[in-house]
Order: sequence, then C-alpha cells, then structure tokens
Amino acid sequence: MDYQHDFSELHPETMFDERGRLQKAQKTAAVILDAMPGFGLEPARARLLDIGCSTGILTRHYAESFAEVVGVDIDDGAVEWAESNRSADNIEYRVGDSMELPFADCEFDVVTCTHIYEHVPDAQRMLDEIFRVLKSGGLCFFAAENRLRIWDGHYNLPLLTPLPKPLRDAYVRWTRKGERCYETHLSLWGLRRLVHRFEIIDYTAAVVRDPEKYEAGEMIRPGSFKQRAALALLTVAYWAFPTYLWILRKPG
Repeated sequence: MDYQHDFSELHPETMFDERGRLQKAQKTAAVILDAMPGFGLEPARARLLDIGCSTGILTRHYAESFAEVVGVDIDDGAVEWAESNRSADNIEYRVGDSMELPFADCEFDVVTCTHIYEHVPDAQRMLDEIFRVLKSGGLCFFAAENRLRIWDGHYNLPLLTPLPKPLRDAYVRWTRKGERCYETHLSLWGLRRLVHRFEIIDYTAAVVRDPEKYEAGEMIRPGSFKQRAALALLTVAYWAFPTYLWILRKPG
C-alpha cells in the first residue's frame, strides 16, 4: 500500500465541501471539548495538531477554540490552498508525512485523526508518531471506520471492506470505481491492537444517545428509528458497528 497523492484533486467534492467539512469539524470539536475538562486540559491554553488536514477547513474551525492549531498533510496542493485561505493568526500549516511527523516529542496537547488510518501505508507507524508528539496525559480524537461494515463510502460499494485485498482490488476495477482499492480497514480487534499504547475513552455510544450535544443531529435524529437501531447494535454487536469514535489518552 502507498499514499494516494493529490487526494484533494481526486476527491474535490469532499475536500472542498465547506458545509460538510464544517459539520465534521463541529462533531470532532464537540467530543474533544467535552473530554478535556475531565483531564484538566483547557482549550484556551492547548496546542492542537490536525493530522490529514487537507484543505484546512476543519483546522480553521478548531482554531476558534484552541490556543494554537497546526494542520499537517502530505497533499502539498491542498496545504497550499489551506494556507492561502488561512483565517486566523493562530493557525499554521505544514506539508508532512503522518508516519514521520515533523514535530518534536511531546509538542501537542491534542491531536485529531479523523478517518485517516485507512489511507496510511503503515497505520501503526502513524499511531506511534501520534503517541510521540502528544504530551503525557494528552488526548487524540480518533474516528475509525470498521472493516466489518456493509457499505464503503469511498467507492460507494457494498461489502467491499471485508474482502481480502486482491478481491477488493478486483471488485473496484470490475465496477469501474478505480484501478484498485487504496484503503486498508481494520476490524474492532485490529483497531484495539493499533491503539494499544493509549487509554481508550469510548464516545461512540454517547454520540448516538445524544447527537445534538455532539453536533451530530444531521446524521442521527433523536427518537428516530435510526437512533434506536444504532443503540441496539451497539448493545448486542459492538464489533459490527460501522464507525468508532474514541478519545485516546497518552498515559502520564
């Protein structure tokens, strides 16, 4: 597996979608801001690293709550666009590889890693780098898709991610969705191994139970059948839930 370079050019409908990216940023920030006080962290004094910042739309939103925000991405075209649209003095953008972050040890209080792990050639190296750049007691927001999911949003295909890699590639070519499937997803057990150095504070059920509190009302309407079904799945088959929302805490 290697990087999909120029990801923003390949998926402009997503990476330049101001409304959609802002909604994602609001959900992420709501979880982080809810978790921080319990660990004695103050957003107004915190330095945040946004991994996979792409066009910087999420990064700009985080800058409204945190003292300093740094966005990093391997897509130099997206980072250039982000820098040209920088909205505040407390934002910085860097071109960099998440498997070899260009930052010192223990430099950040908070890291965001939202649906990034499956795009990285070596997800374990990335998590080790996140662990390294976080301060002791620091937090990482980690949103991760489950390999055992019915629908894949990257290619809009059913039952893609559970397949072995050669079959995934063949499926993507056969349906004319691309030359191959670049992403590599993990099951719940694989994800737990991936983040084994961290303490996990699981926000998945909390967001489903109270979507309005966590800015997720457009995805899950309170009292809806979707909400009831999601809560039931979390109770009886957590291993099959499509996406996990975790706060990862570096011990210390």
